[in-house]
Amino acid sequence: MHLYAGCHPPLNKKKKKKMTIHSRDKVKPKLADRVLRGRTMESVQEFFHGLELDNRTAALLTGAACGVGALVVLVRKFSSHQEAEKKIQRARKRRTESLQRAEQAVLQYKESHPMTDPSLILTLSLSELTKQLQEGSLRPEDVFYSYLEKTINVNKKLNCCTGILLESFDQLKTVGSNKDGLLYGVPVSIKENFAYKNHDSSCGVIIKLEQPAQQDCVLVEVLKRQGAIPFVKTNLPQGLLNYDCSNPIYGQTVNPHNLQKTSGGSSGGEGALIGGGGSLLGLGSDIGGSIRIPASFCGICGFKPTAGRLSVQGVSPIYRGQKSVLSSPGPMAKDVDSLVLCMQALLCDHMFTLDPTVPPVPFNEQMYKSSKPLRIGYLESDGYTQPSPSMARGIREVKALLEQAGHTLVPYTPLRIRYTATELMMKGILADGATTLLQKLEGGPLDPCLTSQVFPYFLPNWLKKTLSFLLKPLFPRGSEALSATCGVGSVPGLWKQHAAVEDYIQETIADWRRCNIDVLLCPVIGPAYNFLYPGKLTCCAAYTLIYNLLTFPAGVVPVSTVTAEDEEELRHYKGLYQDYWDRLFKQAVSGGEGLPVAVQCVALPWQDELCLRFMKEVEQLVKQSRK
Repeated sequence: MHLYAGCHPPLNKKKKKKMTIHSRDKVKPKLADRVLRGRTMESVQEFFHGLELDNRTAALLTGAACGVGALVVLVRKFSSHQEAEKKIQRARKRRTESLQRAEQAVLQYKESHPMTDPSLILTLSLSELTKQLQEGSLRPEDVFYSYLEKTINVNKKLNCCTGILLESFDQLKTVGSNKDGLLYGVPVSIKENFAYKNHDSSCGVIIKLEQPAQQDCVLVEVLKRQGAIPFVKTNLPQGLLNYDCSNPIYGQTVNPHNLQKTSGGSSGGEGALIGGGGSLLGLGSDIGGSIRIPASFCGICGFKPTAGRLSVQGVSPIYRGQKSVLSSPGPMAKDVDSLVLCMQALLCDHMFTLDPTVPPVPFNEQMYKSSKPLRIGYLESDGYTQPSPSMARGIREVKALLEQAGHTLVPYTPLRIRYTATELMMKGILADGATTLLQKLEGGPLDPCLTSQVFPYFLPNWLKKTLSFLLKPLFPRGSEALSATCGVGSVPGLWKQHAAVEDYIQETIADWRRCNIDVLLCPVIGPAYNFLYPGKLTCCAAYTLIYNLLTFPAGVVPVSTVTAEDEEELRHYKGLYQDYWDRLFKQAVSGGEGLPVAVQCVALPWQDELCLRFMKEVEQLVKQSRK
């Protein structure tokens, strides 16, 4: 006699295979377990009756067997929970120890170098810093320990770091031999999902803890070759597919401008650390705004290159194989010049050699330095989510500055945004009905920032479709989004979805050419949200997610701050649909006076340098207008 954990008698191979497919594709893992347990009593009763026992004996044995089975399940779940807690505690201990060792190293350095003034170093821009380092008027050690001390202090306030890379102390000793590098002696922060040898890239999930990288990712190798010193890893949301910044391992990262607001995500640790002054330059990754949204929330610059322009080898996604909406690594910094210098450093022969799948296209100086007037498309609203008053005002003010500078501004509207948001973007990312994402979240607690977002993913498809039908008259956007979480349903469905994405990219490029526009000025979500709202408002990510779908380069530049007038106007905000999401958005951005306001700049694929040139022009015009 064989009794399984759920009290099932053995299944023949054919039946077992069928059950596995049903539990994965139709019900989702946790609900599948519940369904299987619901069939337990009947299965075991049949087994004991098959032994020709009387009803009372069979019932007693059935109850006992299921009781034992239930106990085994509980013990296993308790054991799994205990193991997850131990993993979390060990990860936190590693982080604490690295921060303590770094703090001790800073104290020792300051004792032996009393004349060093960190405050002067921390005020330098990246271009000024690299110039002084290469001239020899600044020593890499002084710069390194100045930023290390600042990072430790910023982290105490914002909880933005997942650990100091203690190997950076050894690299600091040898960095002098690479004085020709474009980033010689520059401390650089990296998002937690960038592989660094002997360190985890957990993506904020317990299942990926204690699997240290065997080697550095390509971009970290290139940074080191260019003389940079990666010195700290930064926080991200559980599972990456969220624009908050919290996970059960390292906790919530908060905004440097307001501790009651989120820093954004998924590169939220980078946004907070740079915005708080603890890093001059960082690397993030972006699958739907994950560089641009935290840049907007934290008042810094961020750039998502064309998909494929920079190597993604060793940059961990939460799951691999999704090809409809592509992720891009990219730089984050306080100004556009820093983004440009980072791109110049990364787009080098060393990267092209390490990763031959990246087109060997170096940085195009001529395109970046061009000063010819541009024909610029612009939009205040994407037609899917009404912007906050500060978002719309930012676009209007920058539009006026660009027109005064001699550029031509023409109105632009994204094609079929409502269809695109659900059928191409959401259905592309969740093509498998979120099965793989849910598997990655197993083995540990679910972070509060994700609860509202992933709850529908656990529902069986028949129930999602039924609820979608019932919701349609009252909440059409929510109805369509819920239906999209069912995924594509089959391999032919996936191919059809991929073809639709390809068609949409070509249609959008043709539309740009009809409008005769060089670049696009558009909103980015802002100001920074109150906690827990990003998971409830995935619809708003369409402002940035669309350019991952299109593979267009896009960047964010801070241009203003939220005013009292913006807050007063927000009181009258109704939204385009006046539905549940519109009400939530109003709540999410409320209380934002004084927070940064940004705009988004976009160009066609492989015209990254034009996008950066456009960003630089916006940055300069805004600075001049303030003077």
